Amino acid sequence: MREINVSKVTPIVKKLCIDANYYVTNDVVEKIKEYMEKEESSTARDILSLILENHKLAAEEKMPLCQDTGVSIVFVELGQDVHLVGGDFYEAINEGVRQGYIDGYLRKSMVDDPVIERKNTKDNTPALIYTDIVPGDTIKITVAPKGGGAENMSEVKMMKAADGIEGVKDFVIDRIKRSGGNPCPPVVVGVGLGGSFEQSALLAKKSLLRPLTEKNPDPKWAVVEDEILERINKLGIGPQGLGGRTTALAVQILSKPCHIASMPIAVNVQCHCHRHKSAVIQ
Repeated sequence: MREINVSKVTPIVKKLCIDANYYVTNDVVEKIKEYMEKEESSTARDILSLILENHKLAAEEKMPLCQDTGVSIVFVELGQDVHLVGGDFYEAINEGVRQGYIDGYLRKSMVDDPVIERKNTKDNTPALIYTDIVPGDTIKITVAPKGGGAENMSEVKMMKAADGIEGVKDFVIDRIKRSGGNPCPPVVVGVGLGGSFEQSALLAKKSLLRPLTEKNPDPKWAVVEDEILERINKLGIGPQGLGGRTTALAVQILSKPCHIASMPIAVNVQCHCHRHKSAVIQ
């Protein structure tokens, strides 16, 4: 049993919030460069070049990649052999978010009431925290800021088993077609299949954490991802919705078993910044 004081959590979460908003990961840069080389539209190539320049400037100037620094999504993999001491674990995470968004000069986007009052909490808390208990004696924390433009283009549908794989493909492609330029393409498309209504949405969001340069470990889903991606990039939406063959950088699927009468599916869309950073606490 490893004892970890929650005081270690706050500074790590603070840094993850700032780093995720300032520094894009190498897999995103590699994918954008890959698509620039095969993009036929000069306008689309220019936009992709500007996106890469934006990423470079954000890192050099230590400024956010985008003015919408998002809701703070926090994924926790908590080792079952960890004993947390010294306070409230979730409050330690929220304090890290609070410090990161204030000290990092990141826009605060959370409102305390979703409908009636909608008052800004002024520190981007509360974070949305999802915890999995896993083997081991460490804690892995991933912060994935999620902007409103991309999140608003996401959708859950309870499909029928009879809709089959073609129904799945058609739903994902139609969702991106209806999204147009709203989620700031080129996007990354997360797809969650199975589980239940709520788990499919979480699977879709978790699928976005896989590096863009890695194939789905399940060969049958890797084939489906490639086919959906190809069809999406034939829609002609293009970077920032201004035309071209680079509407999506990747399609990423996670699946789980589900009820015999159900086939839940969720699409979670991420913008071209595709922000997330992780750290392990030992």
